[in-house]
Amino acid sequence: MRNPRDEPYWLDSVPSLNPEQSPLPAAIDVAVVGSGVTGLNAALELRRGGRSVVLLDSGRVGQGASTRNAGFVGRTLSHSFSELLRRHGLDHAVSHYRELHDAFSSVRQVIEAERLDCDLVQGGRIILARSNRQLDRLTAELELRRLHLGWKYERLDRRALLDEVGCSKAIVGGVLLRDFYSIHPGKYCAGLLSRILSAGAQVHPFTHVSSVARSKAGSGFVVGTSRGSLRARNVLIATNGYTGPEFDWLRRRLVPFPGFMMATGKLPRALLDEVLPHDRTYTDTNFLITAIRRSPGGDRLLVCGRPGQSMPVTKVGELLRDDLTAMLPDIGQIRISRAWNGYCCGSFDRLPKLGSQQEGIHFAIAYLFNGIPLGTHLGRKAAWQILGMQEGASVFSQHDFTTVPLYRGRPWFLPAFVSLMALKDRMANSSGHIIRKDR
Repeated sequence: MRNPRDEPYWLDSVPSLNPEQSPLPAAIDVAVVGSGVTGLNAALELRRGGRSVVLLDSGRVGQGASTRNAGFVGRTLSHSFSELLRRHGLDHAVSHYRELHDAFSSVRQVIEAERLDCDLVQGGRIILARSNRQLDRLTAELELRRLHLGWKYERLDRRALLDEVGCSKAIVGGVLLRDFYSIHPGKYCAGLLSRILSAGAQVHPFTHVSSVARSKAGSGFVVGTSRGSLRARNVLIATNGYTGPEFDWLRRRLVPFPGFMMATGKLPRALLDEVLPHDRTYTDTNFLITAIRRSPGGDRLLVCGRPGQSMPVTKVGELLRDDLTAMLPDIGQIRISRAWNGYCCGSFDRLPKLGSQQEGIHFAIAYLFNGIPLGTHLGRKAAWQILGMQEGASVFSQHDFTTVPLYRGRPWFLPAFVSLMALKDRMANSSGHIIRKDR
């Protein structure tokens, strides 16, 4: 068997993400560092707001996780609503989850406003539980969100679940969230890039930013790059899990970690229609999550998971294949056509961050597993803050952005943390009575 290709599946069906380079400008209003979902959305809003903009990236446009994720669009925050409610009270929990909903809604708003063709499918999402205890906890959390936010869900017992997905006997039930959807992340980035170029922003891939220093000649900053320097009145750092040592203040406050994806070879449509008849997205309740979806066009399966693993991509691809067949046993033998990774990151308090390091240097960052909605939303918010607009206000600007003593941006503790989370997942999966009824 040939080794799977180590590159994102999404790149096959998108136009070039490498616009032709032109000379760097001598001076600009805003330099945006990072050309992923955050930087693209920010650059578009800034240009539409009348600012001259240059978008810089050390690789191609969307080189990082923005074209390496699963394309899920939902409402996910590392802190549950019940956790925020217990720790900080109802108003705090509601404000954070309402803005999370704004982030969820922003993706569709951008797609529709810009008329982007990125394979949007509102099939809903099913969250799978491996024990009755897991299912009860999940339902209790979603019931709180229904009560205080009006968000709808449907609980599925084992019998109802089997009408939705041909899952393993180890899955006892789940919940259905009908308004969640999926997109093609490569096409989303390509569409935004097209709109940015049409709006007159400059885009410079393969231009590594090595330094940002306050100008000695007056206001603003000198941005040093691998292709020369330029002056900028404002700088937005949107590098997320790829933040390097040149941004040491941010790097010491971020915990980067890899996530992995695998794409199968082509599979019979009849088989996929039987196992996953409704073209939804699927996740489990684990902290070390496994997520599954059909590809746009419906002839492959895409699997995301194994975050934080420290091993070759091809090996993790094999583990993801094992995860897939364990969850969907009727899928049979499958071939891996692609396996790749991308870097996510989080803050130490596990909340997204939007703000400024100092006057004139802004950031939008730390999305964990929700990069498309939060990157879209906070990229736009960051632009509105730079433009001085009230719409830039955010609850994610109201928290301290702290680090821990002696941490320099290399998460040496990650293997131990992943092992602990894996143990907690195994304990949660085995607790409670597991139904063993055949389909």
